[in-house]
Amino acid sequence: MHKILVLNPGSTSTKIALFENLVQAKVTCLPHSSQELARFREIADQRSFRKEVIIRWLHAENINLASFTAIAARGGLLAPLEGGTYRINLNMIRQLEAGVHGKHAANLGALIAADLGEMLGIPMFIVDPVVVDELQPPARISGTPGIERRSVFHALNQKASAKKTALLLDRPYEQLNLIVAHLGGGISVGAHQKGRVIDVNEALTGEGPFSPERTGSLPTTALVRYFFKHKAAPEKLIREFSGRSGWVAYLGTNDSRLVEKKIDSGDQNALFYFEAMIYQIVKEIGRNSAVLCGKVDQIILTGGLAHTPRLVEKIKEHVQFIAPVTVLPGENELEALAWGALRVLTGLEPARDYLF
Repeated sequence: MHKILVLNPGSTSTKIALFENLVQAKVTCLPHSSQELARFREIADQRSFRKEVIIRWLHAENINLASFTAIAARGGLLAPLEGGTYRINLNMIRQLEAGVHGKHAANLGALIAADLGEMLGIPMFIVDPVVVDELQPPARISGTPGIERRSVFHALNQKASAKKTALLLDRPYEQLNLIVAHLGGGISVGAHQKGRVIDVNEALTGEGPFSPERTGSLPTTALVRYFFKHKAAPEKLIREFSGRSGWVAYLGTNDSRLVEKKIDSGDQNALFYFEAMIYQIVKEIGRNSAVLCGKVDQIILTGGLAHTPRLVEKIKEHVQFIAPVTVLPGENELEALAWGALRVLTGLEPARDYLF
């Protein structure tokens, strides 16, 4: 049996789980107050602080650190890479420390895992970070030289959901054509062709459907005029479009439960924007079915919003003519990280090396 320590740092908390093979034995989410984090100038400076918090929790739970077989951590902002489980190496650590490809709390995962793994003498991995890039060449073209479409999406959950569906179908992931829709605060819809995500909307700063928090694709002329009208700094607009748009802007909340309560109370405005988001999601699924020439084995709905039956049923009504629909609700990040490490530890797939 393999005991895997799983680390998933967020901006104000650190999720920790202990897996015995794929059975989650313990899990917690440790919050970090703004006062605790304010003393750190850069995100990477939180590395030692968060490591000590994790060790204190493990000791408090009477968990023997020497019992761990491996560590699996959330991947951060790295160079674009193919999907898979990657060994944490010195080059990766240096780039995450310096924020070469961007600064984000997710960068802390590999840094903390490296410290703990070196201390314990066990392998440490990241699994399917958000920068997984398997786009086919035409998918990169924006139509404007100098602007290229990027692959930044919910790769961890999309890949794990696709592989889980492959197991349910008793067929290799590498032989299937799948459309995976991750439905959460951000939304990404990917075309998985024979084990590779050949097209996907960039979900980090808003492309594709609008979501509870993000703006989605915008008409070019209106965007240019909006920028000059508001005289806003680019970074301010990016924050607005990636965290204060969608349902937040239209309805004042990103919580689907509150939106449903509004709908149930007769709020026609809430119903309109609820269905407008569904309209854009199903349109994106349809676009991806065209990318796959209509040869789709399964459509997968996952992410937190897949817990919402009303939304799921509406999506099904529109897309089940394309292919059968599988619903795997939740982000499932901790399980996906453990599974990625376990596949390597049991020889189901090789570990990859970060060579960038």
